[in-house]
Amino acid sequence: MQFKNLNELSAFSQLKTLKPINLHTQLDARRIERSTVPCGGGLTYNWAAMPIEESHLRAFQALADEQQLIEKYQALLGGEVMNTGEGRLVLHHLTRGRVLGEDTSVFIDEEEKGSFYQEQLAAIESFSQAVRQGELLSSTGKRFTTVVQIGIGGSDLGPRALYHALKGSLPSQKRLKAYFISNVDPDDGYEVFEELDFESTLFILVTKSGTTQETLTNYEMVKQSMLDLGIQGLDPSKHIVVVTSKSSPLATSDQFLRAFYIDDYVGGRYSSTSAVGGVILSLIFGFDHFKEFLKGAHSADVAALELDVKKNGALLDALIGVYLRNVLGYPYTAILPYAQPLLRFPAHLQQLDMESNGKQVNRNGEPIEYESGPVIFGEPGTNGQHSFYQLLHQGTSVVPLQFIAFKESQRGEDIEYEGSTSHTKLNANLIAQIVAFAKGKSDNNSNKNFPGNRYSSLILGQKLTPYSLGALLAHYENKVMFQGFIWNLNSFDQEGVQLGKVLANQVLSGEVEESALKGYMKLLLGE
Repeated sequence: MQFKNLNELSAFSQLKTLKPINLHTQLDARRIERSTVPCGGGLTYNWAAMPIEESHLRAFQALADEQQLIEKYQALLGGEVMNTGEGRLVLHHLTRGRVLGEDTSVFIDEEEKGSFYQEQLAAIESFSQAVRQGELLSSTGKRFTTVVQIGIGGSDLGPRALYHALKGSLPSQKRLKAYFISNVDPDDGYEVFEELDFESTLFILVTKSGTTQETLTNYEMVKQSMLDLGIQGLDPSKHIVVVTSKSSPLATSDQFLRAFYIDDYVGGRYSSTSAVGGVILSLIFGFDHFKEFLKGAHSADVAALELDVKKNGALLDALIGVYLRNVLGYPYTAILPYAQPLLRFPAHLQQLDMESNGKQVNRNGEPIEYESGPVIFGEPGTNGQHSFYQLLHQGTSVVPLQFIAFKESQRGEDIEYEGSTSHTKLNANLIAQIVAFAKGKSDNNSNKNFPGNRYSSLILGQKLTPYSLGALLAHYENKVMFQGFIWNLNSFDQEGVQLGKVLANQVLSGEVEESALKGYMKLLLGE
């Protein structure tokens, strides 16, 4: 395999010569019908409202072939070191199945990693069943009815987004209540505590290293709050499980009811299909729900092996994104789910995309001469229509859009008002927005003039289920991976979060020489 910068590719030179099409005249029913690509998990990706045509697709295929995108994906799946910054394998795909076939083995750290992840799944299954069936009780003999995840970054954003996304797929009486504590701001934790009966609450502490400052601070807050209640027999160690690495200082601690393990080959933002997401989701919804979620993710991983860009939704999504970023020069992407259960999904995608591909050097640490990952933001429709869509329609900046929608509502409950159901109204608004963004509207009154040619794509499913949600998550993970390969980045480290941690520790220790730090310490801390 060869690893080249984007500007070294002859296919990119060709792509830069291709102009965007005019959606005013070219977006019609026939184009929409022929612009759908499978993504796995029953999802499809429709690019009809994107500024591309057949010549762009040919250039995309040439770029994918020249940059060996599928070959690099296969190498990653086979256990080659793809996290060059930390010298590590990248194995999050393996947490949901062996994409290259059941005979694929990955040996490192004196263990076969596929078997290791399966062992953790089996442990999660038995533990979650014991809790949900009332076989494992709290320290005061009560059934656990509530779970709280304590983590930050990838230990919070993904699992929290998935919890909200799955909430409506199971009746409330069949699921455990759930809360999340992530911010080191004490108001975050104490707000959650107001909702809890500590005697029937199980906490999940998630820190791979076992040293994450914010998470350990919140862990101490939980323990102290339990002890302050003064309830006889209430033992924090019987109410807290830990998800950590085997080398973590917490791995063999007797302060936890149970330990589940992750490793250094699954990055935090890619960890929702590991024990990081598996423990809490299996406790809330049952292991069968989580298992279906993993199957959906695996189906999308397999679909992403397709060489033909016209048949590979994640690959085409990635290539169109590169065209928008590096040829048309758009620095933003809005993720707009027309599904309320996905209300926290854009926040997870912010970390997934911006932490992975927000880089200015290539995988060898050399400066790149082109733009890399975009700024990601978003909110569910139709709420966003009454918030920031004004800028999207008539602002001076063009922001490419990605809509997510489902033909059926998740809960299946609805009402009819003025001749249509709520879900029909939701999708009617989505249809209207796609066309309004693409075609615009001419008006002699400039305040009412819509320029159009505001580009969008659509990820569409039948219904938001654990299976389709798994595929949706994996679609974006694979899109980000492919874009990292295209830009020749290391998408699997995150040095950008480290400097702030180092300086914060200096402030907390009082060992500060930097004048600016001292100035802000006086302003905020009175020191």
